[in-house]
Amino acid sequence: MDEELRSLTERLRSESGASAAYDRLVATEDADELAAALTEPGQPLWARELVAFRLGAAGDRRAFEALVLFLNHREPQRCASAACALARLGDPRTARAAAALATNELRVAYALHPVRLLAELRAPEAVPALITTLERRLRPHDPHRRVALACVEGLGELGDVRARPVLTEALAHPALAEAAVRALARLPKT
Repeated sequence: MDEELRSLTERLRSESGASAAYDRLVATEDADELAAALTEPGQPLWARELVAFRLGAAGDRRAFEALVLFLNHREPQRCASAACALARLGDPRTARAAAALATNELRVAYALHPVRLLAELRAPEAVPALITTLERRLRPHDPHRRVALACVEGLGELGDVRARPVLTEALAHPALAEAAVRALARLPKT
């Protein structure tokens, strides 16, 4: 069992009260049983998260919609597990969904994991979405510095010259300046 799944199962074991249903969902290798649990009415949140993660990590695209919902959840641990599973899923819709979540100003408080996922995916949607999100975070008194920092770091990882103007602007923000210097150093010289 990999570290992400181990961490998830420990957290959800507690959340489930170590129920028999939990034990069954952790033990089964039947993807159809997991998928049925994902859509079955009345399933608790922990069960849906567990089966979505397991299906996504196994590359089963039936988990896509549930994982995108978890990627935008108010609880950071659920977002992190969804991002991990989505990165493994290999669904071509993932980058577009992550970009939509990262750039949604109404949900910017939950954009940290979509931003990080975009950088990891290295998809064509990543650079424009991270630039847009970072530009919005550079406004005075923006409370979402962790999202801004993730954008700066992600743009550095992606190494795309289109990020130079917004990274240069980020230099003026003390909380972002050091990361912006590192990110700019990773961009190709023009």
